[in-house]
Amino acid sequence: MPSLRLTAINLTAGLLAWALTPTISLAQEDSAAALPLPLNEVRMFTEALESIRRAYVEEIDDRTLLEYAIKGMLSGLDPHSAYMAADDYDVLMESTSGEFGGLGIEVGREDSFIRVIAPIDNTPADRAGIRAGDLIIAIDNKPLRELLPEEAANMMRGEPGTDVTVTISREGTEPFDLTITREIISVASVRSRMLEPGFAYLRISQFRVDTGNEFVEEIDKLYSEHGDLKGIVLDLRNNPGGVLQSSVAVVDAFIDAGQIVYTQGRMEGNDLDFSATINTSAPDVPLVVLINNGSASASEIVAGALQDHGRAIVMGTRSFGKGSVQTVLPLDERRAIKLTTSRYYTPGGRSIQAQGIEPDIEVGDAFVTRRSRRALQFSESDLQGHLENEEVGTEIVDSDAAMSEALISAEEVLVTDYPLNEALNVLKGINAFRPQASGASSGNFAQRLGD
Repeated sequence: MPSLRLTAINLTAGLLAWALTPTISLAQEDSAAALPLPLNEVRMFTEALESIRRAYVEEIDDRTLLEYAIKGMLSGLDPHSAYMAADDYDVLMESTSGEFGGLGIEVGREDSFIRVIAPIDNTPADRAGIRAGDLIIAIDNKPLRELLPEEAANMMRGEPGTDVTVTISREGTEPFDLTITREIISVASVRSRMLEPGFAYLRISQFRVDTGNEFVEEIDKLYSEHGDLKGIVLDLRNNPGGVLQSSVAVVDAFIDAGQIVYTQGRMEGNDLDFSATINTSAPDVPLVVLINNGSASASEIVAGALQDHGRAIVMGTRSFGKGSVQTVLPLDERRAIKLTTSRYYTPGGRSIQAQGIEPDIEVGDAFVTRRSRRALQFSESDLQGHLENEEVGTEIVDSDAAMSEALISAEEVLVTDYPLNEALNVLKGINAFRPQASGASSGNFAQRLGD
């Protein structure tokens, strides 16, 4: 590699020589020579470089300027291609492995603020009292109004044992500071619970390297602890995506044959095709997938594949629409570029790039509360002298008590999360309909409901 301390003339000569040297084009399968670089544009680049070196108000070394040039090339391609220095690469590896030094907070952006989606159980943030819905307005006294969630998350990460101060805005209180000590955070990307007897809830926060295995383990645990399931809600809302192969493994848990996703690109080896295996954890259980505008990339692969196969009903709002695949290409031992190398397509041949997944049932974000029975409401059983039910041994269930028990079993989330509430109602409707379809396969729920 030539020295970075070249004069403008020598640098120009070197780039021109490179431009005139035949290279192998990634776009051509027959390995034909690529077109040479345009000489005028190369000369313009070197002249701009020399002007900056000579005239900028502060001296900048050539290494930094050339890194800026690489960043500029990549930023002009698309929002997902980027230059990665050593720290950036480490952050990427942490996010895909699920282990890092930090506080244990899942954050999102809302109206130019950083909103706490949820503190992770038994982490420093959880023990410090941070709550879902809190707004983080500053970190170490630096205002965060204009920062992206990833930038805020990076500021909260750091060496275990070091302190960070976050300023919290919470409804009903004045802003206050919390000083929290960072720890090693080991995050499970899959969580599960029972909404009601027979109806399970599975949440994937991000597709990491081990998400596929974690997902299958959670399903197996639900079956072993609760027996046969009547329905599953798979929550992919605000899931930014992640590892492609993990999304394939999640779809494979629900179907036993057929294509899951395929990719197409210019570089050799980027045309990939993923299909289901017979190793399926839940091939027949009714399934509803929740998505929203925060569902991107790998989450859209899952929703699109299950939708195309008629294996699930997709509910919520249109997804983000990131239909591209990025590849990390090393430049040396400490630097790399993350480059968009292919587009992916659902089994039906759909590209969701800038389009997103359209839900089968559109359900906007809202809150629902259950109305308690009013004192002036009566039923037949309240009337004096009413006829008793003829069926001996029939147990009359107190509806208020049953409702209270249901709220506890769903951790009160169900009654405040309108899309989740509607997903559960759909699953109950499917179960009411299934006995009429005797002998029919229970896999294609979306098609049967549309008949």
